[in-house]
Formats: sequence, structure tokens, C-alpha cells
Amino acid sequence: MTRSMLHIRSLSKSFDDAAVISGLDLDVADGSTTAVVGPSGCGKTTLLRIIAGFERPDHGTVAIAGTTVAGPECEVAPHRRGVGYVTQDGALFPHLTVGGNIAYGLGSLRNAAVRERVDRLLRTVSLDTALAERRPDELSGGQQQRVALARALACKPTLMLLDEPFSSLDARLRVATRNSVAEVLVEAAVSTLLVTHDQQEALSIADRVAVMLGGRFTQVGTPQEVYRLPADRPTAEFLGDCVFIPCTVTGGTAQCALGRIPVHSTGDGPGTLMLRPEQLRASAVRDRDQTSATGIVTAMEFLGGEVVLTVDVGAGENPLAARQSSFDSPTVHAKVRIDVIGHGVVFRSDRG
Repeated sequence: MTRSMLHIRSLSKSFDDAAVISGLDLDVADGSTTAVVGPSGCGKTTLLRIIAGFERPDHGTVAIAGTTVAGPECEVAPHRRGVGYVTQDGALFPHLTVGGNIAYGLGSLRNAAVRERVDRLLRTVSLDTALAERRPDELSGGQQQRVALARALACKPTLMLLDEPFSSLDARLRVATRNSVAEVLVEAAVSTLLVTHDQQEALSIADRVAVMLGGRFTQVGTPQEVYRLPADRPTAEFLGDCVFIPCTVTGGTAQCALGRIPVHSTGDGPGTLMLRPEQLRASAVRDRDQTSATGIVTAMEFLGGEVVLTVDVGAGENPLAARQSSFDSPTVHAKVRIDVIGHGVVFRSDRG
């Protein structure tokens, strides 16, 4: 059985009588990465600050490596929790060199063992050891974040906390830096909790994803589970674009404007079918096959390798969005047939 490195139960916190997080339960397995994803202001950073020891919870407990560090009768000091913390801006000390930042808390760089460890950590995060003599303002944003990670790794943390660590970087550098950081953490076998508002970031580098909306976890699971089988409509919409179609479910099949679609459903009756745009494939139909047409393309958004087609399916239904390859894509005004890939998810009207 996999050991839980971080164990959170019934965690709650309020400020000025306003609940920020409510009744959170979460486990981070030893050596794994869990991402908490949610919009700004949903309570993600408050959760990290409680785990790190910078805030005290009103209710609930936090245990790290089997030891309770926060609870009704327990409050372990932050520096005794074995936690590394990397913030959005890295929070490097501007008056220290890169080497001095990484060695902070280890001892003097004049000590050969300390200097050797600093050099090793720089290589671990794919930085040249010559950068040890530079100041933080002489580095790029991506380099600064990797120095911040090296500093956090220097004290051999039991648990790594990453608070929106890549959001200040431009899009291309953000992807490269997060992939590099993810590789370092996997190689170091450090259990990691990442908080982010970037859905793609969470889905791409985490073993498990916890979706936080309004201070609560609406769903916790693998990236594939939370994206393909969202627990409710708000979770589905936060994680990505959705297509919603009224339907009636019978025997695991939804009857809707697109025909009969296999679904993940717990029962029969009316509901709302949810599909991702990439599950829809629009194909132009020839004149003699007009009776097989599902709808008409009314708009096209070109995204390079992909296009998003807006398709009017008539019958009073809202237009549908289909995301597919831009090569041989139907054109605007084309009559198309829409095929659905995989299963849909049905949300009952009484559950929103």
C-alpha cells in the first residue's frame, strides 16, 4: 500500500467570518505530484500556507510523513515541518548571489562541502555552475524559478509546495520551465503539492488533480478522470470547453440532436449531455448524401494545427463547437455530419 506523505482531514479556515476553505480532505502519495487547480480566490494559497505552517487552521488536521503538524492540540513550527516552498516570483534574496541563495541555511560557501552541494543542485536543475556568482536580477525568469527550486531542495524537504510557480513567465518559457521542474522533482522522488489556476498545467504534470471551487474540492482524481468524467457541471466547465446538449438517457445511451450517444450514466431519464469539443468530428457531406447531414458550419476559428468549427444543428438547439485538425477541415457554410468519439457524461437536471 502506498504511503501518504501528506494527509489532510476536515481542514477549514475563515478570515473575518468569511469561510475561505471548508472541510478539505486530501492525500498526497509518497513520491507523487498532486495539483490543486481552481480560479483565483478559491482558497488554494491559504491551503498551502496552512500546510507550511504560516497560517493556523480553524478546524481539521494536517499530517506530514505520518506526523501531525497542525490540529486542535498541535502546531509544529514551519521550519520543523520538512517542507520546501516555492512561490510565484521565487522570492530570491536580491542581496545574495545565486550560490548564496541556494546555500542559505546550509552554511558558508567557503565550506567546500557546501559549495559542492550548491554546484550539484545547480546541475540538478539544469543550470551552469558558473551562475552561482551572479545576482538574481542577472537571470531570466525561468532561471530564477529553477534557482528557487534548488534552494528549496537544498534542505532535503519531505514535501515540496509550489504556489503558482510558473504564472509570471511567458507562455513558451512557462511550458519549458514546468517540464524541467517536474523532471527534477520526479528524479528527486520528492512528494509535491502544486497549486495553480492553469488547467493545462495541472493536467499535464500531476499524478492526481484536486479541483477547488469556492473553498471546497469538487473532485479529486487522476487527470484523465477529472477531465473525462467530471463530477458536476461547474467542474466540467472549469477544466475546459464543453458542449452541452439536452438528452434523454435509456440503457446507457443518450438520445439527443446528434443521435444516440453512449454515455457514462447511473440511470435513465432526462438530463444534459456533456461532450468535449475534441470529441466531435465534423465531415463535409456530398450533395447526394445531404440526408446524412447533421448541421451547417456557421463559423470557423483557425488555431494553426486545429480549428474550432461552430455548427448549427437546427431544431432549436444551441450551436455546437467541434475542435479538430485544420487539415481537410470543412469550410464555412458546408453541410456536415458530426460523429462523436468515445462516451459522453450526463448531468441530471436536479443536480445542475
